[in-house]
Amino acid sequence: MNAIYLEMDGVLDQLEAAVREQRPFSLVRVGDGENIVMSQETVWTTEQVLQERWAIKANLGQKGLRLPNLQLRDEVAASLQRADIVGVLPHGDSTIKAPEHLKRQLTDIMFAHFGISPALTCHACVNRELAQVPRFWNMLAGKRILLVTREIEQLRAMLVQEPYHLDITAALPFDNWDQMQETLQWIQTNQDTFDIALFSCGVNAVVLAERTAALAGKVAIDFGKANNIILKGRAN
Repeated sequence: MNAIYLEMDGVLDQLEAAVREQRPFSLVRVGDGENIVMSQETVWTTEQVLQERWAIKANLGQKGLRLPNLQLRDEVAASLQRADIVGVLPHGDSTIKAPEHLKRQLTDIMFAHFGISPALTCHACVNRELAQVPRFWNMLAGKRILLVTREIEQLRAMLVQEPYHLDITAALPFDNWDQMQETLQWIQTNQDTFDIALFSCGVNAVVLAERTAALAGKVAIDFGKANNIILKGRAN
């Protein structure tokens, strides 16, 4: 990967410029879930994939998708090819509690397989940092925000109050991959109602964020477990 690696301030510089210039921009992230989804019938057989603990949880309804799902595999790979910033786990990183073989080494294999070469990368857990940095919330202040997540009511209630005071003009409940098409349809139809979109929808957020930037011309962020930090004070 010959990408430029951005620290937190660099990521915020990029996001702020896109917001200011009102141009499409997507920040997406790759963790163990994205790697597993992309590995289906590419580097692993479906049988191998389904043995992973993450896949077992997914098929119990805990990850917003069920496997096998080759359409999602291809959509995730395509969105990672087109996104503006892609968060990746540094080699040997221990921020997420996943087995080593599901982390950066698998990302490198998947990127090589699909020909994904992001121009800009950052830490895959950038969303957790963003949620705790005043500069990020200042960027959102006065902007119209679209929220898309499972815990929509709780999150919206938190974000309209102190210390966030966000103007949440739309909030869409998103529980699983089956809602992808209707959600993107809504976003395209209602693109004049928001400036920035925050997605906390697991692996689905990669596709939702990149497509929202492309289809609606907005700044779209794969917000991941940042919603847990806001709601519970911790990522997990």
